[in-house]
Amino acid sequence: MQKKQKESLIKFEYTEKSITAWGGMRLMKELLNKSGVREKIQELDLPKPGSNSGYNAIDIIESFMVCVWLGGVRFSHTAFVRFDEVLKEIFGWKRVASISTYTRFFRKFSNKRNNEVFPALNKWFYEQIPIKKYTMDVDSSVVTRYGDQEGAKVGYNPKKPGRNSHHPLIAFVSELRMVANAWLRPGNVASSSNVFEFLKESIDILKDKQIGLLRGDSGFFGKKLFEFLEARAINYIIACKMYPTLKKQIKELRNWITVDKGIEITEFDFQANNWLGKSRRMIVVRQSVKYKPKAVGKTLFPELEELSEYRYQSYATNLNLPVSAIWQLYRGRADAENRIKELKYDFGMNGFCMEDFWATEAAFRTICFAYNLMSLFRQIAIKSDVAHTLSTIRFKCFAIGSYIKKKGREKVLMLSVKLLKRGWMDGLFSEVANLIQPFPIKI
Repeated sequence: MQKKQKESLIKFEYTEKSITAWGGMRLMKELLNKSGVREKIQELDLPKPGSNSGYNAIDIIESFMVCVWLGGVRFSHTAFVRFDEVLKEIFGWKRVASISTYTRFFRKFSNKRNNEVFPALNKWFYEQIPIKKYTMDVDSSVVTRYGDQEGAKVGYNPKKPGRNSHHPLIAFVSELRMVANAWLRPGNVASSSNVFEFLKESIDILKDKQIGLLRGDSGFFGKKLFEFLEARAINYIIACKMYPTLKKQIKELRNWITVDKGIEITEFDFQANNWLGKSRRMIVVRQSVKYKPKAVGKTLFPELEELSEYRYQSYATNLNLPVSAIWQLYRGRADAENRIKELKYDFGMNGFCMEDFWATEAAFRTICFAYNLMSLFRQIAIKSDVAHTLSTIRFKCFAIGSYIKKKGREKVLMLSVKLLKRGWMDGLFSEVANLIQPFPIKI
């Protein structure tokens, strides 16, 4: 019998040297400084500390965003930041708040303060972006809540039926992959609830820019929204609710145009009973499941053999473009779903919940701003055609073992980076160090 070779274990010793796994966050510190975000946040009506020894509001918000960027999804995860001495040095924090300090801070936000702070912050941010025309995607989502939180109600919740939830409303700027505006709402409201006030605020945030197109799903379909947009000369494509009168007209359509194997498209004018004599252009797409087994849409006529193989989608629009172009334009809205998934699973939108509704909304809207800053970093520093997720950026750019070393009177952050990767990292630092206003984003 062969003797088993003894496994050699590496020896270990202890050190008191402060080390971090997140030395790459030095990039985000520079971005916060160069972008002017810190100065703008300090101008806002943020909650003040209760005593001279209290925490500065800017440090609380900054450390909260750092927690989110590092993968935190609930307030207990702020300990990632609180006990990392090197991160404190990188960001210049003398100390980092405890869990209860964060929750107390956000509980000082009211409906009034939320409606003053976050629109002003977003408006300033978009003033730094040289975009003149944009596509706005309006979408709602469902965030399941557990326990007894204010505003968490039983409503539409496809993944957790019967569970309490919140129903946030979000407007995205498609070309930038950024959030223009975000509101938290109770879970029992419809998708279109408060949408007009929300859109007014969103348009005001982007007041110096033109909405080239607004897209929304069927939850926003209706006369009131059409009239709101038409009165402001805003082009739109809104997915249709399949009302019986609409289904009846679709059933009778004959002038289908084949755009691909198994895909046909057509258009017609439709007037609902309450549209007061005004018809609107409808685009209808149907896809055969024989050729497109994963086709999206609804089976509208399962009882009719000749139509049962089709799944249908329909859109209302005021655009004067070919039908196939309108369909392609609407398909771009699917990216908004990706943005919501990223907010939920990478940025902790599902977490950071408190009993107070406006406190939870304040944390939610702060997360959305943290999302925009990360999108800014992605576009001005990484400059990739691929929209890397936060988890990928975290692994590639931020997860760098580091420690601080004194050289004379200076402190130097020592980053553990292989020689072959140093040129790429130098490029990231250079791009962020050269950030100016307006932000050099190219679309």
